[in-house]
Amino acid sequence: MDSEVVNKRFSERLFEELGSFILLALILLSIVLQLRIFELIYNQILHSTNANVSLPGLYSAAFATDVFFWLRFSALLFFIYLLLFFISKKLSKVVFVAIVFIYLLLHLSLTLYFSQSLVPLGSDIYGYSIADIRQTVGASGHVSISIILFAIIFILAYIAAFYYIPKKVKLGRRFSFSVVVLSILTVTLSSFIVAPNPSAGSEYLNNLTLNKTDFFLSQSFRHFYPEDTETDIYADAYIGDFGDGAPPIANFEYIDEVHYPFLHKDNSPDVLSPFLKPTNQPPNIVILLVEGLGRAFTNDGAYLGNFTPFIDSLSSRSLYWDNFLSEAGRTFAVLPSVLGSLPFLKTGFSEMGEEMPQHLSLVSLLKSNGYETSFYYGGDSEFDNMEMFLKKSNIDKVNDQRAFEGNYVRMPKSENGFSWGYGDKELFRKYFDTKELEPKKPYLDVVLTVSTHTPFLINEQEEYLNRFEARMNQLGFDEGKKDQYRDYKYQFASILFTDDAIKGFINSYSKRADFNNTIFFITGDHRMPEIPMISKIDRYHVPFLIYSPLLTRAAKFSSISTHFDITPSILAYLKRNHRLELPSLVSWIGSGLDTSRSLVNSHAYPLLQTKTELVDFISGDNLLNSGQLFKLKQGLRSSAITDEPRVASLQHSFDEFKKKNQSVVDGAPLLPDSILQRYLPK
Repeated sequence: MDSEVVNKRFSERLFEELGSFILLALILLSIVLQLRIFELIYNQILHSTNANVSLPGLYSAAFATDVFFWLRFSALLFFIYLLLFFISKKLSKVVFVAIVFIYLLLHLSLTLYFSQSLVPLGSDIYGYSIADIRQTVGASGHVSISIILFAIIFILAYIAAFYYIPKKVKLGRRFSFSVVVLSILTVTLSSFIVAPNPSAGSEYLNNLTLNKTDFFLSQSFRHFYPEDTETDIYADAYIGDFGDGAPPIANFEYIDEVHYPFLHKDNSPDVLSPFLKPTNQPPNIVILLVEGLGRAFTNDGAYLGNFTPFIDSLSSRSLYWDNFLSEAGRTFAVLPSVLGSLPFLKTGFSEMGEEMPQHLSLVSLLKSNGYETSFYYGGDSEFDNMEMFLKKSNIDKVNDQRAFEGNYVRMPKSENGFSWGYGDKELFRKYFDTKELEPKKPYLDVVLTVSTHTPFLINEQEEYLNRFEARMNQLGFDEGKKDQYRDYKYQFASILFTDDAIKGFINSYSKRADFNNTIFFITGDHRMPEIPMISKIDRYHVPFLIYSPLLTRAAKFSSISTHFDITPSILAYLKRNHRLELPSLVSWIGSGLDTSRSLVNSHAYPLLQTKTELVDFISGDNLLNSGQLFKLKQGLRSSAITDEPRVASLQHSFDEFKKKNQSVVDGAPLLPDSILQRYLPK
C-alpha cells in the first residue's frame, strides 16, 4: 500500500475523529448552558432579582460568558483529545468524559457555594487551613436532598448522552473544522475579547453572570503563577501624578525603606481631644467589632433600609463616620488592621502564624503603659490565627468559647451539626461576669461578635423573625419589597438580634462606675456578603462610631477613613492627654482618622478582598479594582469611569505598597529590635 493511500486514510480517520470530538464538545456546551439555566433559576428562587433588571440582558450576558468559557475549554480538550487519539481512540474518549465529569462536580459545587455566599469562590480557598475550611463548610448549612438528586440524575443523564449520541449523529467536516478553529482563535485572542456584563449596577448580578468554574480556575492560575506587575517607581511618567487636583495624599517621612519598608516617624494628629473632656486618669478603651455590620443596612441613608435602630440612635450621640471602610472583605484581617494598622503580607498578617513578623500594636503599647488587655469572642479564637496574633501582641487574657463554662447557652446547630459557639447576648453576659466592678487599672477590651455570621441561627429565632416583619412595616415596605427581603430573613433577624444585644451591652455598662471614664469604638469587621451587594466598595463599607460619656458633643463626618486609622488616632489622643510612653518611630499603614465633614479622602490605602485577592486600592475619591477605575460619591456610591492617567497613578501607588509588603514577606523587619525590646517582653 503506497504512502498516498495511507495518508488519505489517516486524513479521513482524523476528520472522522474530529467530528466525533466536536460532537462531544457540543454535548459539553449543552451541559454548560443547562447548568447555567439551573443556576439562574435556582438563584432567582433564593434571591429575588431586582425588578428594574433586564432579564434578557442578564441571561444573554450569562450565556455569553459560558460560551466564551466553552470555546477556550474546548480548545484545551481538543489538544488533549488529539494527543491521546494517536495512542488510543478509546482512551481519548474515556479521558474526555472523565474530564467533563470532574467539571460537572466542580461546577455544581461552585454554583452552590455562590448561591449561599453570593460571592464566587476564587483563590481565597488557598489562604485557609484544612481546619478553617472544615469549620466554614460546617457553618454553611445543609444542601437539600432535591439538589443532590438533581446532581446525580443530571450527571448520569449526560454520561449516557456521551455514550449514545455519538453513535447516532455525525457532523460535517467543515462545521467541525470551523468550531475547532474558532476555539483556537478564542484562546489566541482572549485578551481582546470581553464578555458583556449586565447593566444592572449590582455587584451580585455581575457575579451571577460569571462562569464559576472559569473564575475559579483563572483565579487559581493567577495565584500559583502571578503576573509580574512591579513598576519602576523612578520612571518619569509618574512624576507629578498627584498634582492633578485630587485630594492630597498623606505622606510619611520614611526612615530606611530598604531595610524597614514601613518604618516612619509617627506624626498622627490628635483629632479626638477637641471632642472629649479632659480626665485625670487614662480612659478605658472598649473596641466592639461587629461581625458583618455593613453600612448598607445601618443608619440614615442605608440603601437596604435601617435595621439597627439602637446603633443608629447611639450614632446620633457619638462621633460617627458614615463613609468608613474595613480593610478586608472577611474577618481574618480585622484584628491586625484595627489593632496594629499592619500590612497584609501574603494572605493576611495573622496567616503567617509562627512566622508573623514582630510588631507593635495597640494591645502591646497600652499594656506597656499599665493597661490590662483582654479579648472576648463567643467562637473559637484559633480560627484565622486570632489567638496567636493576640498572644504575639502580649495580650493578658483571651476569652473565647472555651471560657464559657456553666449555664451559658450555645447558638443553635446547623443541619450539619455545627455551631459557631455563643451568641452575642451570651458573649456580653460573659463579658460582665469576668469584669471587676472596680478595676484597679485602666483597660483595653476588644470584643468580636459572631451572631451575624452564616448560618445566621440565633437563640430567640422566632422572636427576631417577627421583629424583622415588624421592622419592614416600620420602614414602610410594600408587599413586593417584603417578599424580596424575606429571602434574607435569617440574616436580617440576626442583625436585629445583635443590635438588641449591643443595646443591652451599653445599658448594662452605663450602670457601672467605670462607665464614665470609658470610650467605646464600634465598627463592622466587613459588610455581610450574604445579602446581595451593589458595588465593589460595598464589601468594605461599614459604620464607625466613637461613643463615650466623655464626649462634649456629637458630630458626623463624611470623610473617608479605614480600620488602619483607628490605632494611630487612639494613641495620638492618649499620648497628648496622658503622657503615654510611645515610640517616635512606627510602622502603621494608617495616618489617623479624618474629621472632615465633607466627602474627602486624605488617605491612599490597599483593601484586601479575600486572603489571596489584593485587588483594590483607594485614593482620594477613586477606587481601583483589578485595573478598573471607579468614582466615589456621597454614601460611597460608585460609578465606573475612564481616566488612564489616573489609573496609572493609582496603580503605581498600589504597586509601591505591594513591593513594600513583599519585602516584609521576604523577611524585612517592621521595626528595629531597639524599639521592639522596649515595648515587648524579653
